[in-house]
Parts: sequence; C-alpha cells; structure tokens
Amino acid sequence: MEKVRVRFAPSPTGFLTVGGARTALYNYLFARHHNGIFVLRIEDTDQVRSTAESTQAILDSMNWLGMDWDEGPFYQSKRLGIYKEYSDKLLKEGKAFHREDPGKGTAVVFKIPEGAKFKIDDLIHGPIIFDSAYVGDVVIVKSDGFPTYNFACVVDDSLMNITHIIRGDDHVSNTPKQIALYDALGMTTPKFAHIPLILGEDKAKLSKRHGHNSVMEYKKLGYLPETLFNFLSLLGWSPGENLELMPKEEIIKRFTIERVKHTPAQFNFTKLDWMNSYYIKNLDPKKLLDLARPFLAEAGYALNKYSEEQLTTLMKLYRERAETLKDMVEATRFLFYDTIDYQPEAVEKFIKPVQSKEILQEVLSGINSNAQFDHPSLETLLRTIAEKRQLKFQGIAQPIRVALTGTTVSPGIFETMELAGKELVVKRIQNALQL
Repeated sequence: MEKVRVRFAPSPTGFLTVGGARTALYNYLFARHHNGIFVLRIEDTDQVRSTAESTQAILDSMNWLGMDWDEGPFYQSKRLGIYKEYSDKLLKEGKAFHREDPGKGTAVVFKIPEGAKFKIDDLIHGPIIFDSAYVGDVVIVKSDGFPTYNFACVVDDSLMNITHIIRGDDHVSNTPKQIALYDALGMTTPKFAHIPLILGEDKAKLSKRHGHNSVMEYKKLGYLPETLFNFLSLLGWSPGENLELMPKEEIIKRFTIERVKHTPAQFNFTKLDWMNSYYIKNLDPKKLLDLARPFLAEAGYALNKYSEEQLTTLMKLYRERAETLKDMVEATRFLFYDTIDYQPEAVEKFIKPVQSKEILQEVLSGINSNAQFDHPSLETLLRTIAEKRQLKFQGIAQPIRVALTGTTVSPGIFETMELAGKELVVKRIQNALQL
C-alpha cells in the first residue's frame, strides 16, 4: 500500500471554525493512524480577503489543539509560476481558452468535456455520479492572474502526492470539476471522503449565530485543548463500544474512515461541558493552576496573596465542580475579595435563623480561643459544637459555608476554612452576624 498523504488546506480569510478544525482533525487522525504524512497548505489566493492575521490564527488554533503537521505550511500565493505552467499547458492543448472580463482583464476557462460522466467512489457516501451537462465550464485563472480554488488545489494535491482528500460535504459539487482537471492534466486522482456537516443544537447548519464558532474562542471560554480534541473527534465519528472519553493516542489508534457517519453530526454544549469537567477534574493541580492563572489574573485577583502551594491546593479543591476554567474564577472569588455577594435565599435559610446566629457566634468564639487553625483543630471544634447541639454536621457546616463564600456550595468546609485562613474566616463570620 502506498504511503498515506493527506492535507488540510484552509483559506486564511478568518479564524479557524469548529467545522474547519474537525476537517483538520480527521485528516490528522487518518495520517497518524496509518503512519502517514499530514501536510498543511494555506490557500491564500484570494488577495482581497486573505490576511496574515487569519493565517496566524489558524496556525495558533492547530498548535493549541495539538495537531502537528509534517510538511508545510505551503502558501499558494508563492506558487503562482507553477499554476501558470499548468494553465499554459491546458491552453496549448486546446483544453482551456481565454475569456475577456470587461473592465477586469482576461481569465482562463477550462472546458468540461461534453458527454462525460464523473464517478466519485466516496469513502463515506459510496458511489456518486455526475453528468458533465450539469457541471459547466470552470474558471481556472482569474483576471487578476491568480488561480481559482478548483485549479490550484488540483495542481497542488497532485504535486504534493496527496493520496486521500478528506473534506466537508459542501465540496462535493467541486469534485467532478476537479476530477475533470486531473484527467485533462494527466494526473492521478486521489481518493475522496466527504464528511457530513455539523449542525447546531437546533439542527440547522452550524454558524456563528449558534454561539462561539472559533476554536480560539473556546480557549478564551476556558475549555481545554484535550477536551475539544476529544469532542470534535466524536462529531461524526464513532470508535464503537460506547466509548467517549479517550486520550489522543487512543483516538488515533481507533480512527478509521469506515466509522465516519454519513449523516450530519449535532453540536451539543451539554456534552462539551461534561467532557471538559472530566478533563479538568483529572488534570494535575499544578498544570491546572498554570492554565487557570491567566483567567484569575484577568479577573483582577491578587494571586500573590497566596503561596504556590496554597494556589495549587485551591485548584485541587475546586477542580471537582468546575466545567470550565472560567468557573474556577467565579468559584474562588470569595478568597480574593474583602467583601462578597451573598445569595439571598442562602442568607434567609442559613444565616438569619436565631439558631444559625448562635452557631456562628460559638464557632467564632472557638476559633478566637484556639491557637491552632488547621484541618484537625477545625474538625474537632465544629464536630464538638454539632454534638453539643445535637445537630447533623451539615447544620453546623452550612451557616459557616454561606458566611465564608456567600453560597451553599464549596469543597469540604475544613479544607475551605484552612485555605482561606483564620483572619478571613473570622472577618466573614463577623460580617455574616451583621446581616
């Protein structure tokens, strides 16, 4: 079997979308599964819309997702001489002709052979047949001298020895034009696999109106690259055995074109959040701190208030409930601000009752009279008060939790109090008593 060579060939006219990233990922997985070559080509022949910023955004997105390429990036704008050589060949052989575009210049048009049928043995959809009568002639060089998409990609895919073209369903209509060009140029036609589109949760074609469609937008929202890699791999492909949470190596090992579905995939934010919470929960606390630090700093948190060890402990405690890195910001806010906002319903239920006031006063008195402020001493103090008052432990813990954090949810109360420190805990209980 010939060595597998695939390519991802984005146009740098904007950011890398989820759909584009999924196409890149399937090419990457196919190459790695077959120990093949993954080529990156930037199709920047649209001189009006292509930008260096978009190119960099595409490269940054691929690097963030962990899709390393073996060759490239190649830039079509630097290969104009090659395209001219092949368009001249078609003109010389009478397979193309010049056409005047009034006020613009001269374009080169490829003549689709009459009475021809073009068959695509699509690796996902099976055989697809096009009649040349419904294809129409193809502009291959624009009046500005730059090649069109259909022509440039045929020349490049052939010269770069691409064996398989894996791309979106929206390119199916381009395929017969490209097969005709391969034939006219005497080039070998690669195998094609057209991936069904991604739909939004409303089952309409995924677009910006469905929310955050840029890969780097997901990074800004606090999703991990491992999550998006895993999530995108399942948007149209199934490994079987009801598997969903898989490391990169396992996905590569199991990926085959045969298991790519021929029906559209549906984007599901609930599943994405669930998957991200899994990866956050299983991330090393030190690495999690490195990833969360920019989010905490952006929120204005004075991180130097706590030691690296304390911040790492903070990540360990709060990673259990976070769905995104941004959740870590909201959940830990009480540690970095002098004053906090209290949930009104939490205050009504756990702070205002007379018994709660008595509990908080007793806890405050116990803390102030005890030289030790650590997990064991705090546990002894709180459990003693609970036993004395014949209360379940939650009856003691919840008033303290609301006083300290403003909410009814936090990690273990002893760990949370120890991390916050004696001064902050005392201050918060005093504030709560004034509510």
